[in-house]
Amino acid sequence: MTTEYSGQGDPARSLALLWRTPGKGRASRKGKPELSVDLIVRAAIEVGDADGLAALSMRRVAERLGVGTMSLYTYVPGKAELIDVMLDTVYGDLYQAAPAGDWRERLEAIAREQWALYHRHPWLLQVATGRPTLGPNAMAKYEFELAAVEGIGLSDLEMDSVVTLVYGYVLGAARGAVEASRAPQETGMTDEQWWQTYAPLLNALVDQTRFPIASRVGTAAGQEHGAAYNPGHAFEFGLARVLDGIQALVVSLRG
Repeated sequence: MTTEYSGQGDPARSLALLWRTPGKGRASRKGKPELSVDLIVRAAIEVGDADGLAALSMRRVAERLGVGTMSLYTYVPGKAELIDVMLDTVYGDLYQAAPAGDWRERLEAIAREQWALYHRHPWLLQVATGRPTLGPNAMAKYEFELAAVEGIGLSDLEMDSVVTLVYGYVLGAARGAVEASRAPQETGMTDEQWWQTYAPLLNALVDQTRFPIASRVGTAAGQEHGAAYNPGHAFEFGLARVLDGIQALVVSLRG
């Protein structure tokens, strides 16, 4: 899987694009579509959604817009800066409603929105974001997430650690789920078909007295899920345990 890194573009030019500083207006030529940073970025997101980041290039975006590749460089310096703005743009789709409920309900809602975002835009899983984009939507996202745990007894560092923990959990769970969702198309076999094919063969080969716990638990899980792994169940179970752990921390700090 292709991995790109955010924050790899020219810092000044990336920040100018992210914050839309003056000088990147709209332009059109006779018989050509009107161009803008927003139009280019949306086309790039469409390419990513359809074919992943491996297919993303300035040429591919230009083809989608029906313009010459060089015309894009008037607005976006290159692919690295484009990826940063793509990230910040899709972050703007998060958290349209004000936080509701107690801190646990708010964190759960945040996790579910992040989960859904990764499924709408699987290419996000191909971008390493250890160096964040620092755009307005990324900042608004961080502000919203921190607001969910503001005033519940955590220090500033603990607040940052809690939202990072939730983000990291969702990221890992979403990666497994997206990979699993692609398996039928890539292999020509559904999870249920795979399990029904392999389970009898495995049972005939494995000495259950040698692996008694694995045999018992694996069989129970396989029968329940109709597969070796159920991404939805794994996400729900793990999210509840993550929130339980945060709740234990909050209770300990209050005690």
